[in-house]
Amino acid sequence: MADKTDNLLVLRIKELLNASFHGGAWHGPSVLEVTKGLKVKEAAFKAGNVHTIAELIYHMTSWRIFVLKRFQGDAEYNIENEKMNWGNFDKIDAFELETLMMEMTLSHDELIKELESKNDDFLNEIVPGSEYNYYTLIHGIIQHDLYHTGQMAILKKLAAKSSGKFDDDDFEGSRYFEDDFDDNLI
Repeated sequence: MADKTDNLLVLRIKELLNASFHGGAWHGPSVLEVTKGLKVKEAAFKAGNVHTIAELIYHMTSWRIFVLKRFQGDAEYNIENEKMNWGNFDKIDAFELETLMMEMTLSHDELIKELESKNDDFLNEIVPGSEYNYYTLIHGIIQHDLYHTGQMAILKKLAAKSSGKFDDDDFEGSRYFEDDFDDNLI
């Protein structure tokens, strides 16, 4: 593990990664807060030509693996086709959903583990096979996860509405940002 005196930025980035994934982020529900209790029907719910939650989870994991490969110095690894990017989920069952969730969580744990061995100087290094540095890459994966987490939250609500079991209180807020607004005032 890197010395704490030379990795303050890395520690802060690790906190951001964990907050956006596990919870406690200012913006609202984290990846795991949105996917908590996810049902197969919700994960497979199709709204037009929009990707399903299962596809989004696979996609997020694919790009986390991309980041891990770059951390490990692999400049050749790329997400070359639609299947590598979005998976292939014509039909999904409980085992596949559990596997997707486990793989996503493991990719997060591996990313944190890799970061723990780095110091702040590492953040300024150019990513192999790229024109940007690791600082940009890591913040990019955080932003990528949050973007798709928002999509998953919307799809989860749409799936619930389509099944007639919609409850606007299904999502727990962040511990830093609670939604105490009275929706009836609007």
